[in-house]
Amino acid sequence: MAVSALTGFSVVSLLSLGYLSWDFMRPNQVENESVPNFRDRSPVPHPPHIIFIMTDDQGFNDIGYHGSDIQTPTLDKLAADGVKLENYYIQPICTPSRSQLITGRYQIHTGLQHSIIRPRQPNCLPFDQVTLPQRLQEAGYSTHMVGKWHLGFYKKECLPTRRGFDSYFGSLTGSVDYYTYKSCDGPGMCGFDLHEGETVAWGQGGKYSTHLYTQRVRKILAAHDPQAQPLFIYLSFQAVHTPLQSPREYIYPYRGLGNVARRKYAAMVSAVDEAVRNVTYALRKYGYYQNSVIIFSTDNGGQPFSGGSNWPLRGRKGTYWEGGVRGLGFVHSPLLRHKRRVSKALVHITDWYPTLVGLAGGNASQTEGLDGYDMWGAISEEKESPRLEILHNIDPLYNPARSGSLQSGYGIWNTAIQASIRAGDWKLLTGDPGYGDWTPPPMLPGFPGSWWNLERHLEPQKSVWLFNISGDPYERYDLAEQRPDVVKELLARLVFYNRTSVPVRYPSEDPRGDPDLNEGAWGPWVGDEEEDHWNGVYHKKTKDGKKYKLSKTKSFFRRLNTRIMSNRI
Repeated sequence: MAVSALTGFSVVSLLSLGYLSWDFMRPNQVENESVPNFRDRSPVPHPPHIIFIMTDDQGFNDIGYHGSDIQTPTLDKLAADGVKLENYYIQPICTPSRSQLITGRYQIHTGLQHSIIRPRQPNCLPFDQVTLPQRLQEAGYSTHMVGKWHLGFYKKECLPTRRGFDSYFGSLTGSVDYYTYKSCDGPGMCGFDLHEGETVAWGQGGKYSTHLYTQRVRKILAAHDPQAQPLFIYLSFQAVHTPLQSPREYIYPYRGLGNVARRKYAAMVSAVDEAVRNVTYALRKYGYYQNSVIIFSTDNGGQPFSGGSNWPLRGRKGTYWEGGVRGLGFVHSPLLRHKRRVSKALVHITDWYPTLVGLAGGNASQTEGLDGYDMWGAISEEKESPRLEILHNIDPLYNPARSGSLQSGYGIWNTAIQASIRAGDWKLLTGDPGYGDWTPPPMLPGFPGSWWNLERHLEPQKSVWLFNISGDPYERYDLAEQRPDVVKELLARLVFYNRTSVPVRYPSEDPRGDPDLNEGAWGPWVGDEEEDHWNGVYHKKTKDGKKYKLSKTKSFFRRLNTRIMSNRI
């Protein structure tokens, strides 16, 4: 969103909103690799190598430097020697975060504002979007992706190699077995999901995915000449998403944890930490490190039911409380002007698109409609952040809050609709934000127990919340009644954004997507020549955003949404 989009805020309103030297141990998983003679060449100045590392479902309290009981020495050291992003926001579930990273747009501008892309849905990242790796290719980069895609695959056009990556190795769906790469979308609907480029990687299973993906990144680094061409690697770990699986040697250090889920989860985080150490070691070994930028990010909050922790933040994965949308993030690079510090600059996952295109020497302004900002000045040089606000989302298909209405939204906004926005110090939530308790780290053997399913289904008796996040990051003091002036301002911002939204893309599942019809593997099932027939499931009835009309399939989507947004997502 351009700064000009803030028109409508008065000056008073804006004021009220508040606007290595590093000695690595040699990794345990290092293979015997021949070292090319790349480092002996005279360096040729070119844009930096970019390594973007994303973890899946890692909670705010699941990293050492936040006081966790989980040991992450590599991540701690990288963050300490770089810039920790302590005002960094992502999305509460997988697909939206990944789509925003790749497109630089809020999901209301890509049609992916509701839920995730299911394996059998004929849906993917819209074809009219110019992706981040495509822009980096235009800037002369060699681009590679390793790991979890989760942006749709019903056509070959949807695949990573058609969306800007020169190579791809990983899984297309949202969750797979860490060893067998079996992925299930309900009982009896299972298939193999490990792909090399656009083909199924039969025979490459059997190795723990965190190790397998790390090995592939090391091979890419070993084969590439760092002086000849800049490199972009998007390493999207499946960890630490369920199922909770880890090699035994990583579990042993946590044998004292009474909670089995937390013990396994901690082991998986430790495996990721070692993997990042191995990748960083390879960057040094093959001559990339001095001209590299390493970015670490989670995709959403942690899931306490599966061992994760967002303590002391409120909420969890799948919610718009801080525990669902405030992410772990840091930047590590010898190119940082001011390092070894904590940044409080407001940063959103959409910002990586223009930031990295700018670092690559490209022109992000060539991509119209970006919602992200170039944050390199704020991150590297402590300049003021250009970002004043974040639209967390507007989801017209999520279960409407029974207590919400246009009247409770001062005639500005229907508060039955799930939406959330952050502007300066203030954060507004409407509708049903999701389970909103403060859940300490799961330590007891019986956690969460039967009380979890009882408490989490309590329906809130209100539909509007307002918090001063800078002063109350744990969202304990609702100020909606004390500050109706701020509530009205932020409701008006929701109306503004809603006017720019596109219809939700959430088609019914296609039986042709059954992996049994594709030789037992998940993969594209629709020919590229076959036309898409989108039946909009959400239509704005009026231009002011006050009334909404849902299609006759609304009840189906609600039932499906309730299932996939459950505590076992």
